[in-house]
Amino acid sequence: MTTSVQDRLPLYVDLDGTLIHSDLLLESFLELIRHNLLLVFLVPFWMLRGKAFLKREIACRVQLRVDLLPYNKPFLDFLREQKQSGRRLVLISASDDSLVQAVAAHLDLFDEAIGSDGVVNCSGTRKLARILERDKAFCYAGDGHVDLQVWKGASAAILVDANAALKREAAALTRIEREFDRPRHGLRPYRRALRLHQWLKNTLVFLPLALAHQINNPELVWQATLAFLSFGLCASSVYVLNDLLDLASDRQHRNKCRRPFAAGDIPLLSGLLLSPVLLVLAFAVAMPLPRAFIVILALYYFCTGLYSFVLKRMMLVDVIMLAALYTLRIISGAAAISVVPSFWLLAFSMFLFFSLAVVKRYTELDYLREAGIAQSEGRGYYAQDLSMMAMFGSASAFMSVMVFALYINNDDTREQYLTPEILWLICPLLLYMITRIWLLTARGQIHEDPIVFALKDRVSQLVTLVCGAMLWLANLDWRALVL
Repeated sequence: MTTSVQDRLPLYVDLDGTLIHSDLLLESFLELIRHNLLLVFLVPFWMLRGKAFLKREIACRVQLRVDLLPYNKPFLDFLREQKQSGRRLVLISASDDSLVQAVAAHLDLFDEAIGSDGVVNCSGTRKLARILERDKAFCYAGDGHVDLQVWKGASAAILVDANAALKREAAALTRIEREFDRPRHGLRPYRRALRLHQWLKNTLVFLPLALAHQINNPELVWQATLAFLSFGLCASSVYVLNDLLDLASDRQHRNKCRRPFAAGDIPLLSGLLLSPVLLVLAFAVAMPLPRAFIVILALYYFCTGLYSFVLKRMMLVDVIMLAALYTLRIISGAAAISVVPSFWLLAFSMFLFFSLAVVKRYTELDYLREAGIAQSEGRGYYAQDLSMMAMFGSASAFMSVMVFALYINNDDTREQYLTPEILWLICPLLLYMITRIWLLTARGQIHEDPIVFALKDRVSQLVTLVCGAMLWLANLDWRALVL
């Protein structure tokens, strides 16, 4: 409990890591490269003129949504209580002053807001000097070791999300008024950031192995497994990068707002380091595989980067690229075992995955419609596009079944399978599975990636299993068995 003396002390509040579970410099830097990647080459030159100058140059080029930042709600509630009791509150941060003022204006809570001015970086001893110009006795709320330099001159301290070592050092310098601790989740947020459940999509690399009837070949199975691991690591690297670039749009989504970076469960700096590390590991795992696979893996990463920075904001181009990325998984699986994928397989996959990519956009537009939002953030779609997207997606789904039907009548198919007529039984199964996914989507019962849904859904699993059985049965000579 606070004492009456402490209540009269003006409270100076740090911003990054204290008031918010994030860092405004990194938030603005990610927003900068999201809008113009080429500006990243100017960052080293800005750094040469000091950290305060860097922050000012970045801040003047971005429009940060301060209303969407991951605020520390328990601490913010405490500040509101203190404000109501008449305590003087000052927001002070090393972030650029324009961003600090924007946060203060949004919260309408602080009597004054102070930030770096483009010349002096308001951190450590410089922050203490700025405070002492105004108050000789004060309480300071902070979260990091750099704040120890401020606590040396403070009359009291409020510790926010401080570790045990920082608590001991702060207690040795000043009186602890109050502590705010956030629950620790260990490695769980990192597992969520890697989206390991999305690795299910990478099982597509095993499809060429199965269609080539080489599932009993240990060497090829091992190569396909390495391809799966490599693609998984590469995809996780991309997921981390996408989440870092999509902070604003994710925070407006009903489900994506809980993603670790959007919610502030993982420091943004950790994500900036994690993404390249995962990419290096992906190519290290791929080294024993054929060179063609490594080239396709590099192409996949390049395309995902192009998608993240440019194509995801282009209407319809984004879903075409998503379909192409799924198809690249199949091509990579073929390259890993040194086989050539057939034209029919690639055509079938493009139509099918285009339909499923549209399902993903449909669910997002459906949410916009329910929320009364006219346009998706950072996308080229409007809520009114819902019916057209459903038409595009269902038409592409039926086209994929037609391609499969034409594949059955192809001469190469008749040479590959002893009883190709059995493959006709797959067509109604495909029609059922695809139309069911679209029906569930229209009902609002699919809230995740449709590929992941299909791989986890029991009905879809059963249909896939039966389709696999049909492929196996088609490879038997039923005429010889009957006769």
